[in-house]
Amino acid sequence: MIKTAFIYSDDFATYDYGATHPLKPFRLKLTCELMKAYGLLNLPNTQVIKPIMAEEADLLMFHDESYIDILKILNSGRMNPVAEFFGIGPGDNPIFKGLYDWSRLVTGASLQAASLVASGEVDIAFNIAGGLHHAMSTHASGFCYINDPVIAIMSLLKKGYKVAYVDIDAHHGDGVQNAFYKSSSVLTISIHETGKTLFPGTGFENEIGEGNGLGFSVNIPMPPLSDDDLFMFAFNEIVPPIIKQFQPDIVVSQFGVDTFYNDPLAHLNYTNNGFCEVVKKIKEISPGLVALGGGGYNMANVARAWTLAWAIMNEIEIPDEIPEEYFDKYTKYDFHTRQIKDITYNETGPAKKEMREEVERVVRFIKENVFKYHNI
Repeated sequence: MIKTAFIYSDDFATYDYGATHPLKPFRLKLTCELMKAYGLLNLPNTQVIKPIMAEEADLLMFHDESYIDILKILNSGRMNPVAEFFGIGPGDNPIFKGLYDWSRLVTGASLQAASLVASGEVDIAFNIAGGLHHAMSTHASGFCYINDPVIAIMSLLKKGYKVAYVDIDAHHGDGVQNAFYKSSSVLTISIHETGKTLFPGTGFENEIGEGNGLGFSVNIPMPPLSDDDLFMFAFNEIVPPIIKQFQPDIVVSQFGVDTFYNDPLAHLNYTNNGFCEVVKKIKEISPGLVALGGGGYNMANVARAWTLAWAIMNEIEIPDEIPEEYFDKYTKYDFHTRQIKDITYNETGPAKKEMREEVERVVRFIKENVFKYHNI
């Protein structure tokens, strides 16, 4: 029977990016409470583990010391004129009380998830707070201060594991790609909305790595308004074949859900139906899976999708109707229906034809220019 670990603390929800900021850490508590309502956190082969903050030495595996020093100063929540040189200030990456502690807690949870899978104690570990994939070694970016996926992957590399990274967030996993762009030790795959229309403006299909890393960076940019059908087509055409050939020991996957049709920050039209199909496939192709959260700015979407993902990881079927007590308590957080699964949606007409042609062009490019490095 599959063994799983859920890395979580209510402390996640005590940090606050600010009233007007789209990233709400409270969405993590909302998710955990929905999992509890379904009985998914007291399964016989599941552990719920409280995270431990990462040490400074862990952060320095990837981040520059001068950058870590400024994060420590900013932990007080007070403005510092030097902060803007590190990408921190009003806007995407605000200064707030506990900023450094938040980053250490999230990263510590991802390191624990990686350690549990690497040791064989569990087959799958899920840190819903993780997946902060935009942070660069010297600066914050895209709501992310510390790049927990990179640090988790580096911890696995130090133990001798071969790692594949699969990112399905609406936004390109640029920080993770940059960290390993010249390395063949990590295969990075990101399927995301095209950088022509969405931050961070990168992740085009011709970004395939450099030097020893040539062919080990895979990008699948999707046109705006892409639906589940196109998402699953692009994923299935590229990801399983290249993972099979790469043969990783462990897969680290970022499960961002800002790809959904009613997310306020992106322009894709996925539903949690397509998301679930892809999560199932990632689980199938992963010898060991470190699952991380990521984007998602409609809070009900986040809770519903990650609860469904956790059920899939544990091979449990859950009722479609959200438990009444939970729904009544949290309905104000974007819950407009008691159904946990979305209504199936697919684009049609000339727009779908154009999108299909674009996705097929990208898939063809990757097969012609990347697959050859993997003897596919």
